[in-house]
Amino acid sequence: MKKLPLFVLTLFLITAFSPAAEKQKIIFDCDLGDDIDDAFALAMVLTSPEFEILGLVMDYGNTPERAKIACRMLYETGREDIPVVLGRQTREHYSAQFNWGKGFDKVQPIEQSAVDFIIENLRRYPNEVILITVGPVPNMMDIIRKDGEALKLAKHVYSMYGSFYMGYGTGPVPDAEWNVRADVEASKLFSASGAKLTYAGLDVTTFVKWDEERRLKLLMRQSPLTNGLSALYTLWGRETPTLFDCVAVGMVLWPDLFEMRPAHVRVIDGGFTVIDESQEPNCNIGVSIKTDEFLDRLMERYLTQNLMRRD
Repeated sequence: MKKLPLFVLTLFLITAFSPAAEKQKIIFDCDLGDDIDDAFALAMVLTSPEFEILGLVMDYGNTPERAKIACRMLYETGREDIPVVLGRQTREHYSAQFNWGKGFDKVQPIEQSAVDFIIENLRRYPNEVILITVGPVPNMMDIIRKDGEALKLAKHVYSMYGSFYMGYGTGPVPDAEWNVRADVEASKLFSASGAKLTYAGLDVTTFVKWDEERRLKLLMRQSPLTNGLSALYTLWGRETPTLFDCVAVGMVLWPDLFEMRPAHVRVIDGGFTVIDESQEPNCNIGVSIKTDEFLDRLMERYLTQNLMRRD
């Protein structure tokens, strides 16, 4: 038998016996069922093999109705292994998207509260879990009040949050971004938490528009995941979505598409996020995005996935 050269043998052994790349543990915290971008971000999370999803956490507003949407999405795509967790219900409200989950009971949220679930996982896996928040942050406030050190144990926290140099339009006037102004008290505590924070603010999210051509491609894909997205989009009832929340997920997956900068951000009354250049940075903020490439990569994920029930 002919002997293999040493470098070939070494390469073979490394390839044959090295473990597969370890998946990134994440917890995804969202206000699913209001604006449509939460559903698109959830679909993005589910189609990302890079992630080990520890749980989907519902925050703000009518969290039980939000959870029904999440539970049905997991059931349709064969991912009932992922726990759905309820955050504190902050108010009663109605969304047409709740109709998609109405009456669904084949998958149920777990009994544990969002606060206890997140704290438990951050303490079980210190500096290993990325927390992605794409809604208002009352869950984060409740965590801070119960265990002031827990958020600091996250490997990183990425949030769709804030408006720094640009608002909802394209002009250079910041706005009080919804996730901040929906609960200003919680936002003030969150921004001052001492956690490792990165914000996907309006400066980078407002450009990410899901145009008609992409919507038609998604509709024609005809898979459980894309059918769910198309149904929720129809119930949403408007035309061109801005996929704000997908950008926070994209910062984890594709950092090469973003320009970031460190900054010191604080929240003031009214829900404005203010940069204080005289202070040491307490976060990173996104300042630019390669929008077309981002949308192309996102579309590829949606079209090439094959999530479904296997029973």
